[in-house]
Amino acid sequence: MPEKGALRTALLTTLAMIAFAANSLLCRLALGGETIDAASFTTLRLASGALMLWLVTQAGSRPVTRPLSRDWLSAAMLFLYAVTFSFAYTTLSTGTGALILFGAVQLTMFLVGLRRGEHFSPLSWTGLAIALAGLVYLLSPGISAPDPFGALLMVAAGIGWGVYSLRGQGASHPLHGNARNFLLALPMALLVSLVFYDDRLLTPSGMLIAIFSGAVASGLGYIIWYAALKGLSATGAATVQLSVPVIAAFGGVMLLSEAVTTRLIIASAATLGGVALALTQRRRAGS
Repeated sequence: MPEKGALRTALLTTLAMIAFAANSLLCRLALGGETIDAASFTTLRLASGALMLWLVTQAGSRPVTRPLSRDWLSAAMLFLYAVTFSFAYTTLSTGTGALILFGAVQLTMFLVGLRRGEHFSPLSWTGLAIALAGLVYLLSPGISAPDPFGALLMVAAGIGWGVYSLRGQGASHPLHGNARNFLLALPMALLVSLVFYDDRLLTPSGMLIAIFSGAVASGLGYIIWYAALKGLSATGAATVQLSVPVIAAFGGVMLLSEAVTTRLIIASAATLGGVALALTQRRRAGS
């Protein structure tokens, strides 16, 4: 039943991409609406994500025969992503933040591949140059340029997520590993909450959004994504994530009444198009 399997993969992939884009929407909704502070959002997101992943691993996933080691570096990268992501969205719009995050993630992965000895074709290098130029244009000074400190924080979030993703490649028990990493990252988030204790802002709606972001958009989103990966090639998995900034940007326009600037449109076309070109050439070189 190959058609049924392809349909299942397409459905799971679509749901996962919507969940990933929803994290940007939910974070911006909560922080832009001043319903919760960034540190508390991070803590509640990681806590609810850890709980959801733990419940799923206990309910029906494949049991782990040997105890997993504590990967503190992966946990630190997860924390770096989560905390800078939250603080960045205090100033960035949904679409701009998602594009910077995605561009930083992909460029991090390509740079790590280069360091590992992977060879890129001239067209791949062209694609990477176009993608980088798109991000540089987005971040360059001007009336419609994003807040520079927020953009820098989102670049750090992208690097953290890129390294975290690379460290998780080929994991034998990805759900268990993610559940453990969320739990290990939680004390780091609690420490940040203590540092920013005087700036705390907690409303019922803000707490609910943060919990939903962690449990559903992050926890369930990762579970759905791992199920979708069974039917996707490595290049296909990377390419389909091109849709996340687009979904996030449209969501920001429709749900949060955010404006789409000419700068964002041009930067998105360059960044996403450049990454798509690089990924396509990468697949051909490896085939």
